[in-house]
Amino acid sequence: MKSKQIFFLCFLMSLFISDQIFADIKKLQLDPGFQINIFAQDLDSPRQMVEGENGTIFLGQRSGQILALLDSDSNGQVDSTRVIADNLTYSTGVSIFNGDLYFSEISKIWKINNIESWLQQNSSGSPEKILVTDDLPSDKWHGWKWLQHDMDGGIYTNVGAPCNVCLSENPQFASIMKLSNGKWEYIAKGVRNSVGFDFHPTTQKLYFGDNGRDWLGDDSPSCELNRVDKDGLFYGFPFKHALNVVDPEFGDINSGYDYVDPILELGAHVAPTGLAFYDGEMFPKKFKNNLFITLHGSWNRSKKVGYKVIRVIFDETGDVIDSADFISGWLDGDKVLGRPSAPLVTKDGSLLISDDMANVIYRITYTQ
Repeated sequence: MKSKQIFFLCFLMSLFISDQIFADIKKLQLDPGFQINIFAQDLDSPRQMVEGENGTIFLGQRSGQILALLDSDSNGQVDSTRVIADNLTYSTGVSIFNGDLYFSEISKIWKINNIESWLQQNSSGSPEKILVTDDLPSDKWHGWKWLQHDMDGGIYTNVGAPCNVCLSENPQFASIMKLSNGKWEYIAKGVRNSVGFDFHPTTQKLYFGDNGRDWLGDDSPSCELNRVDKDGLFYGFPFKHALNVVDPEFGDINSGYDYVDPILELGAHVAPTGLAFYDGEMFPKKFKNNLFITLHGSWNRSKKVGYKVIRVIFDETGDVIDSADFISGWLDGDKVLGRPSAPLVTKDGSLLISDDMANVIYRITYTQ
């Protein structure tokens, strides 16, 4: 087949895919006054996002790339895409501190100094990446990372259990850790697989999701939302799950720990994969300090659940008052139209949601 024919076929296919995405987006349900549009498309398994001071959106793709996305005319759609790093292993996590971009692989964390300055000064090529650490486990099962900096520059990441349910001699597994001055500190232990966490805008306490174990039935155990009131506490895995599910294999073992219960059960197999507190000004006042959670959706349940974005409402002290659907409709009967994977609140107050099945990023705005 001639190259012109191949190009034309690819062009027609891209039009078909775009039309399908826009047809599916019309099936999504939001509260009155909110609008959802495509911010970026033709991505490759997009996960966590972070925004630079100049408005650049940096994206980790599980396929092995870190991208820089720019909406230069501020029309709500990306018009420029740059590959910042390539040939990585499960490069899902991104964070920015003092202008430096940090990103993850399964066993490593890298950084690029002054990333937006580099982009402004270089129209081509790749920036130098600097190794921050390479002493994380290399197991791919639950190996993808989420990154988050605290206000002092400590970088937090997760290490999921290398199994459905098991005990491991390596204490890094099933934890959330903080790297500070080159040393790891344990923030939370007994955490099966957290793929998203964020700091409350007022209290600065860390809130994290946790994916519950499989093969205990359709409705057990629930995935979780947890809060870190004190560093180093134990959240139950693999001995106890959710509020009251004792593990049939490990539950009779005396672990020596007191278990911290989740502050909210999210439902079995819904798979929370990203969290972000709303600290913007665009949405109505009642959304202030609400927590958005992307529920990636079930893969081993007889009737699918998840596939939506929820919001959790708190009182002034950070305790849960209620939770509600914010975006739904990615599950059309038993047909999956998309899998929301991570939220990001941008500086203009809009909300971005990555979808690693439809390979797009949505932008949610409030206009009423």
